[in-house]
Amino acid sequence: MNVARRDGWLQRLNGDPRPWLLEESDPAVRAATLVRLMGRTRSDPEVRAARDRAMQTDPIKGILDAQHPEGYWVKPGPGYGPKYRGTVWSFMFLEQLGVDPADERVRAAAEYVLAWTPTAAGGLGCSGGARVPPPSSVLHCLNGNLLRALISFGFLDDPRVTAAVEWQARAITGEGVERWHRSGTSGPGLRCGVNDDRPCAWGAVKALRGLAAIPPRRRTALVRRAIGIGVEFLLSRDPSIADYPMPIGDAEPSRLWFRPGFPSGYSADVVQVLEVLAELGHARHPKLLPAVEWLLGLQDESGRWRNQYAYSRKTAVPIEDQGRTSKWVTLRACTVLAAADGGFRDR
Repeated sequence: MNVARRDGWLQRLNGDPRPWLLEESDPAVRAATLVRLMGRTRSDPEVRAARDRAMQTDPIKGILDAQHPEGYWVKPGPGYGPKYRGTVWSFMFLEQLGVDPADERVRAAAEYVLAWTPTAAGGLGCSGGARVPPPSSVLHCLNGNLLRALISFGFLDDPRVTAAVEWQARAITGEGVERWHRSGTSGPGLRCGVNDDRPCAWGAVKALRGLAAIPPRRRTALVRRAIGIGVEFLLSRDPSIADYPMPIGDAEPSRLWFRPGFPSGYSADVVQVLEVLAELGHARHPKLLPAVEWLLGLQDESGRWRNQYAYSRKTAVPIEDQGRTSKWVTLRACTVLAAADGGFRDR
């Protein structure tokens, strides 16, 4: 999601965080900031230089150094375990960090994921050890996260990715699907067995992120219908309250909704709702105003945000520290605030 250089949103901040985000000591953040907040293209020389440095700097370097030559992390197989160090997690986190998709190690990881996660249903499944994950293991959240990474890395035209896109769209619309699996995605309308057969907002966010990675001109009518259903669902509640359907017995929304963090796994926070809706052209929807105000209220005296869910000591290498002021969370916040101020998107 690229946003304009209009700076009206900066007047809502307690300070300008952009010089901090552009520091050369954090090249991955710098590259992303140049694109998202400064209006640069990915082919811009400064962006390319920052990305090249990021490939030689932790956490990207550390994650890639931990990869097995065959393309997997920790142990061979489908890669859902161990959380959050196994193959699918490291793969998804690399995409969020802005890794260079042309790197041969990234290509090897993508091929490994595509060799182990496709199911007979078409979606990409999670499994601790099965050679072919069962259709009942396909979840909106994992499928969406993997689609986001695979499409961002240039694999949209791979038949296995095409099948996963088709599964994702039909799992939302319900079109042409005769059988659902209650242990996984259990029916149309973003329902999920893990959420007691109710629509899952975390799954909706991840599914939409996956479909949003498809360039608009490449989206089929089915995909557009699925996106419309997903957007309508996320806008059916106030994201700042996040009282989306919950598992039976839960009286209040998960606290994770209100703990902006980085990187992002299967759970979503309020900021990610704003991110995906902004990416799909709804950044200025009136129903998002309370969430925008909530987000503004979390900034510190310098116009920066803390990482409240950092997966500390859980990832292959440390990415950020729990509770500390965070460049990545600050960039996430600024991106959606700039979009709400009337930014542009450039695909």
